[in-house]
Amino acid sequence: MSLNIRTFTNADHRSGWRPGNNAGGHTLFKALGHPLTAAKAPALIDRLAAAGPIAIYDPLRQADDVAAFYALERCEIAGVYVQQIEHLTDPVLGRPAQPVTALAECGARLVLVAAFDAELLVGQIRHLLPDRAEVVSLDEIRIPEAMLSNPRSYVDPINFATNLGFFRDGPDGRTRLTGANYWSAYGADDPAIWLCLFDADGAVLAQWEQALPGANASFTIDSRAVRERFRLGDFAGTLFMHAIRIRGHDVVKYALDTLSDDYRELSCSHDANAWPADLYAGMPAPEPDETLLLWVQNSHPLAIPRGAIGFNQMGSQEVVWLDREIPPFATYPVDVGALLPEVAWPSQIEVQAGRYFVRPRYEVVRLGGDRAGRRRIAHANVERTDLTPDPAIAELDGLMGKGYIVPLPVLPLAGFHSVSLPTPMATTQRELPLRVELIDATGETMASKYLGRLARRESVVVDVDAWLAEAAVELASGYGHVEYLYDFRDGGEADGWLHALGRYELRASGHRAETIFGAHIYNTPLVFRDEPQSYAARPPGLTTRLFLRLGEDGLDTLCHLIYPASLPWHASSTTELNLLDRAARQIARRIVHIPCGGSLHWRYREMFTDTERAEAGAGAYVQVRDGTCRLFGFHGLINGETSFCLDHMFGF
Repeated sequence: MSLNIRTFTNADHRSGWRPGNNAGGHTLFKALGHPLTAAKAPALIDRLAAAGPIAIYDPLRQADDVAAFYALERCEIAGVYVQQIEHLTDPVLGRPAQPVTALAECGARLVLVAAFDAELLVGQIRHLLPDRAEVVSLDEIRIPEAMLSNPRSYVDPINFATNLGFFRDGPDGRTRLTGANYWSAYGADDPAIWLCLFDADGAVLAQWEQALPGANASFTIDSRAVRERFRLGDFAGTLFMHAIRIRGHDVVKYALDTLSDDYRELSCSHDANAWPADLYAGMPAPEPDETLLLWVQNSHPLAIPRGAIGFNQMGSQEVVWLDREIPPFATYPVDVGALLPEVAWPSQIEVQAGRYFVRPRYEVVRLGGDRAGRRRIAHANVERTDLTPDPAIAELDGLMGKGYIVPLPVLPLAGFHSVSLPTPMATTQRELPLRVELIDATGETMASKYLGRLARRESVVVDVDAWLAEAAVELASGYGHVEYLYDFRDGGEADGWLHALGRYELRASGHRAETIFGAHIYNTPLVFRDEPQSYAARPPGLTTRLFLRLGEDGLDTLCHLIYPASLPWHASSTTELNLLDRAARQIARRIVHIPCGGSLHWRYREMFTDTERAEAGAGAYVQVRDGTCRLFGFHGLINGETSFCLDHMFGF
């Protein structure tokens, strides 16, 4: 059974609304599960439990969310009362709801108003309160007012711009989180990030507030610096982040590097997506010489019960449940390969997560030969539970050209081996009718392959080396990209939530990296549903602003930009690569032109001169800006021919 909270909109089991791909998240669970709220809540529950029979007034249908986190079952409840007549048919806390007009008859000595900002709600029913009844509300467990971006509306999403990061420091390596203060670009005067570091058992190791630099300036949170500041030992846990006093953007985006001193571990991943989901998918099963760990980061102030989370091969109903309790805010590495010993690459693994944790990272440890000890970390992704096949996608009659596209890099063939595979990412995806195209950096399609109507259980690997040999073609540029596309030549179903995984291997050392992303419609003025997606305004989104963090300590930076186009768009992009120092002062600019449908692979040390890089200094980043088209980008760090990392970029 999933945790009975509303998280991302697609998990809204109390609403009949079916969102599109660009749906947002709920905020109440963030407010209830905040570490500072969790520290106050036990005292409120003790007070309620000691009060004798209490009444619960639930005008906003939030009492069940409260009970999911905190022990309302300890309380003797005289009755629950609602305001909206339509809610009378729905039980609250497992008992029949009554109209608030009957509240005076219950005789309770204390009334809990299950809402924040309760003053107005209490005023509306004060004449209905039982004689001498005391009133309390969720305002008793608010976080400090100084942390709020909009004090007038407590559960405004802007007040709970939170996220969680995997954070460790020790013999296995360190972590470095990098982001930018895009909130001041929207007008925030005094933004900061409130941080709480939990150890593996969920105990608080440190809490602090980090001031943010000026508008669009970069910031870094390094595990080694945190360890020294707070005099900590080794740790592997969760960094809770809360952007406070902000404006314009309620999502905390970041890039996270995990690296060892010898760079045998070198990985990068992105923000965790702050809305815990029922299921995650897109995690590849291990090869025989690999150990696969899933890092479960309990996102809530309550324990994950034994048997509440599980794992199965994609397409199988045989779930292996984890026989272990995970404490509040704790972090636990599940040896998935040990739980599913018969499941191996290229099969995929589905995670039954029950809304207990955010999008998890998985870590693969190589075991054999000279590759022993090499590690890579990547994300699984949210598996949608609300989508149904959409016949309109197959009936667009060419209006959207290629329609939905998943673009993945083909890294320079001389140094890298690139493979990919489509991944089911919604519970209703019984099949994926697909083709894949191999495209040179110039935008020329070199080969196309119809994959058929892939059943949910099928994992079909597209190996670029083998494909080039089979098709007897070359990539003249030496690199390019692949595009996964719906293909209905033999019929089939589609829902727009197509995903694919890319796996990349450095030929010289065998070091690997993985990344996963979903389909969008790109670069057309026509709009279908909420595509081409726009994060700042109404669709279509036809411009680019991407954040590229830069390598330090001798590491170079690689960037692979793809210009996908569902319909023919501008013949080439006009893309600015703006080198900014830590304070967002522009040091240099390059203008590059990417052919429509093509790509560009470049390195930081080659694109900018020694003098420019020296002036930019530590903490610099590159802003990829284009006002003519929407690009999709991948970034990574590289240590010669020894190791590298790769993931998709974020924009703001």
